[in-house]
This record gives sequence, structure tokens and C-alpha cells, in this order.
Amino acid sequence: MASDPLFIIVALSCLIVLGILILGVGAFGKGGEFNKRNANRIMRWRIGAQFVAVLLILLFVFIRGGI
Repeated sequence: MASDPLFIIVALSCLIVLGILILGVGAFGKGGEFNKRNANRIMRWRIGAQFVAVLLILLFVFIRGGI
């Protein structure tokens, strides 16, 4: 399964969501001007990336015969 291109794309999309989440939590924890300017933007990016990741996961399950 690790050599499946669709699985690799799904895994990368999940890692991107994780990276955005870590960036947002780090900015929130540190506070300051960066957080004030970018907190909502980071949250919107995370929600969009999560949406894409969930769609890719559903596509993977559908194509590979899980549904």
C-alpha cells in the first residue's frame, strides 16, 4: 500500500494539515504580532487543507473498494 500513488498523495495531504496545525498552535502559543495578523488566515488554510484531505481519503477508500 505504501507504493500506491494515491495513498502517498493522501499521506502528504495529511502531513500538510498537520504542518499547518502545528504552525497555528505555535503562533497561538507564542502570541504577539504574528498571531494577531495571521491567526484567522492560518485557520482558514487549515480548514481548506482538511477538506481536501478528507475528500482524498474518501476517494481512496471508494477507489480501492472499501465502500
